[in-house]
Amino acid sequence: MVLSCILLILGIILLVKGADLFVEGSGTIARALKIPPLVIGLTLVSIGTSAPEASVSLISSIKGLNDLSFCNVVGSNIFNTLLILGISSLIIPAAIGKDVKKYDIPAMLTLYLLLVLFAFVITPLRIDIFEGVILLILFVSYTVWLVLRAKKSIIKQKDVKKVTKGALIKSVLFAVFGLAGIIFGGKLVVDNASKIAKACGMSEALVGLTIVAAGTSLPELVTSVVAAVKKENDIAIGNVIGSNIFNIAFITGLSAAINPLVLNRSALTDLLVMLASGALVAVVALFSKKCKRAHGALFVLLYIGYLTYIIIRN
Repeated sequence: MVLSCILLILGIILLVKGADLFVEGSGTIARALKIPPLVIGLTLVSIGTSAPEASVSLISSIKGLNDLSFCNVVGSNIFNTLLILGISSLIIPAAIGKDVKKYDIPAMLTLYLLLVLFAFVITPLRIDIFEGVILLILFVSYTVWLVLRAKKSIIKQKDVKKVTKGALIKSVLFAVFGLAGIIFGGKLVVDNASKIAKACGMSEALVGLTIVAAGTSLPELVTSVVAAVKKENDIAIGNVIGSNIFNIAFITGLSAAINPLVLNRSALTDLLVMLASGALVAVVALFSKKCKRAHGALFVLLYIGYLTYIIIRN
């Protein structure tokens, strides 16, 4: 138990430092390549910080641990939306760009609705192989769409500050080492937090929705908070929305394609909470240009309420 606690703390330190390097490096690379930070946040940053979720869910799926695999994704998305976006907005109110309102939030909500239909209408209490393949196709389509959007944005960008070759190499190294720190730190946090939780008698579903979901989302949390502090708002918001889309379309899709996911009835509540959290972000984006501190406080309070509910339920 003592060793697990020490390794848990080490993992958190790696996450924090890794996220700092990763955000700094990614921001400079984006400027050098004339790619908008939002696109970097929706792709490179979101996929990189979702690596722990991918690892945990895919390994769990292969081992037939359906509750852990599915609850990790759903729990991570709720954590991303309510707690990460909430804390980031409490630090610095985040501007919500037109592209995010028009394209990315609707894409996230569409995937949420599709997952609810798969899980409780088309194949009740099951995510089948063909449904997993559909999610993977949607992920590839969304990624291609992002690339096309990035090309248009590159053409529109003007007066971009030049980045020297030395600064670019340094930024690439920062991004690589930062990502390595995020992934390795995330693994240490998940493994040791799970050991501590199971030693305390927590169920697999509860561990997946809380400890593992929070642990695998720590890279997103630290990255978004660091991005908010550095006033890289597009990376902060893009990271959250991009991670949510990646988690559902790629991780759940690949997990189901490997081994069909069998769900329990309580998963419906968690899916509906995830859908409601996404709808709440859409409402904020629709009526406000920023995710303000008041919105952030509401998101955090809602997450605390949800966390209390699932602890009592399980």
